[in-house]
Amino acid sequence: MEEMKVYPGTPYPIGATWDGEGVNFALHSDNATAVELCFFEAEHGASETQRIFLPEHSHQVWHGYVPGIKPGQLYGYRVHGPYDPENGHRFNANKVLIDPYAKAIAGVVEWHDSLFAYNFDAEEKDLSFNELDSAPYIPKAVVIDDSAYDWEGDTRFRVSYHNSIIYELHVKGFTKLHPDIPEEIRGTYAGLAHPVTIDYLKSLGVTTVELMPVHQFVNDHSLIQKGLNNYWGYNSIGFFAPDVRYASATHRGGQVSEFKDMVKALHKAGIEVILDVVYNHTAEGNEMGPTLSFKGIDNATYYRLVETNSRYYMDYTGTGNTLNANLPNVLRLMMDSLRYWVQEMHVDGFRFDLASTLARELHEVDRLSAFFHIIHQDPVLAQVKLIAEPWDIGEGGYQVGNFPPGWAEWNGKYRDCIRDYWRGSDSMLGEFAQRFTGSPDLYQDDNRRPTASINFITAHDGFTLHDLVSYNEKHNEANGEDNNDGEDHNRSWNCGVEGDTDDEAIIALRNLQKRNFLSTLFLSQGVPMLVAGDELGKTQKGNNNAYCQDNEISWIDWQNADVDLLKFTQRVIALKKAHPSFCRRRWFQGQPIKDTELHDIAWFLPEGGLMEEHNWNEDFAKSLGVFLNGHGLHSVGMKGERIIDDSFYVIFNAYHEQLDYVLPSDVYAPAWEKVLDTADDKESSVVHLASTSIQVSGRSVVLLKSVDQ
Repeated sequence: MEEMKVYPGTPYPIGATWDGEGVNFALHSDNATAVELCFFEAEHGASETQRIFLPEHSHQVWHGYVPGIKPGQLYGYRVHGPYDPENGHRFNANKVLIDPYAKAIAGVVEWHDSLFAYNFDAEEKDLSFNELDSAPYIPKAVVIDDSAYDWEGDTRFRVSYHNSIIYELHVKGFTKLHPDIPEEIRGTYAGLAHPVTIDYLKSLGVTTVELMPVHQFVNDHSLIQKGLNNYWGYNSIGFFAPDVRYASATHRGGQVSEFKDMVKALHKAGIEVILDVVYNHTAEGNEMGPTLSFKGIDNATYYRLVETNSRYYMDYTGTGNTLNANLPNVLRLMMDSLRYWVQEMHVDGFRFDLASTLARELHEVDRLSAFFHIIHQDPVLAQVKLIAEPWDIGEGGYQVGNFPPGWAEWNGKYRDCIRDYWRGSDSMLGEFAQRFTGSPDLYQDDNRRPTASINFITAHDGFTLHDLVSYNEKHNEANGEDNNDGEDHNRSWNCGVEGDTDDEAIIALRNLQKRNFLSTLFLSQGVPMLVAGDELGKTQKGNNNAYCQDNEISWIDWQNADVDLLKFTQRVIALKKAHPSFCRRRWFQGQPIKDTELHDIAWFLPEGGLMEEHNWNEDFAKSLGVFLNGHGLHSVGMKGERIIDDSFYVIFNAYHEQLDYVLPSDVYAPAWEKVLDTADDKESSVVHLASTSIQVSGRSVVLLKSVDQ
């Protein structure tokens, strides 16, 4: 092949940028001595067709312009520099490296010794130098034309937090077994955009889908050796590239347009798309991991290394490494990636995996670190949904309630409290009241709102809702770790009989608990998050850590869906959406509303009297009634309109036996209509007069709406 010409080009934008006549290539590396650009004709199995040294070096960015290169071209880098692991440098030009700014990646890692910069048979392995060429085994970056896609006028879809209902799902697992979706697109972005999928999401009532990681990720070598796969995808290597394995398109770079098609289709249906993103670490692991991208481009710059011995990595994530979000080039990479997904891919927000890692300045967690400063002032990112998983595995990493204004958080304290309450734990009423009202103890003093709390009972990580009430212990034997992985104990009440059973009474109790959890979740203040499949009775047979189960254990079994539970979930979501009493923008004040003697919220004993201070701390109290005043809500609408709603009375009874509950006096409402009863999941319109007594079944929720007589 005729040798290609290369010109200086420009250092920005970083990555591969096609201008209609050629491509500008730019790569950041502080410590490299030279960078070779390599072109390929095939994803795997062959060496490069051309190598070109990038001719210019500006502001630690190596760059060059190559005329004639077109979209679809495969490329990678070889980066020269010192191989000095003890001082943090792991350059090895025998390794082809993935462009960190690649917009698409062709193929996947094919594990081979050449992907490691060291020799496996050396005495001190990672200090040795491996001369094997990794080109045949590394996936290649693809040049993309971002300007060619027709968005048909689509813009970022905006759903306010207080109106949001988040649905966490896995792109592959959601449609892989769906019988009504064409087989060739099951488990893909196209499958998620199919009318059958969208009709289901709309009928369920969710407003926002939260996609588990779709950044190109690596299937761990250790899992492949066990015959398993990384299903969840929390092992990123390409922060700009939608994973090629979730695309039905077969042409190079087709995953990009297919992802955009999915977003556009969901937006047309009125559904937001937010991404679960993993910027805290990469798939390269620690000093014993492979050299795929960052490690070979500039290990000492991209990763947090042990201060006293740069051979080793700081690991706040449990994966071997931690990206150094304190350094400008790494921050720029993260910000450029986030902006790309918003501006070019039209996503509506992000959930940040192990977000406490990103907040760490030196060793301590500092919620005002550079990462949060930059996002706060960014005119694009400050306007999208920003959700933190507010913990990591490092010291002081549990930071629920400590993220800055503008951020929402997965509220792990909500999850734990609601589970404990429904399993009948003692002394729960005080904390239960906090969680039900949006966790003001965590967020109110920081000028945040109830919507800072992302409420959830289950998430991808842990038991499904069905398994939560069906198993006493985890059953992760299929993961190949002797059942030692995952959380040790189930923090939920169950019937003492694990797994499948024919006992009708046990089945009924389990179904009742599912309805209790779902009702509590959607009647609480804050933003509810439902995990895909929980509304269908999805089971993982007790596996509470199915990260490596890319099979029927994890995929949704549509043909055996619990239709009754689905209908109940649709009902309670519809109640949430129809009544602003359950999705307030501001905090309860616990004070009388103007022009009325009634408080905006009031708490009642079963006997009908108001809760007093000592009642909250009684060990065995497991029941309470909650009055929600809808006649003159404290908050007003987004355009200044005054919000008026029905008033509601919610009875929570975690006691195992039936209780008689005296309803509030006619000062609160002359009569109450029962609109929900988890012990009787059929729709009902029974009306009860004020001050009369009603029977509330053990372990149940009853919701009543005020009516005029």
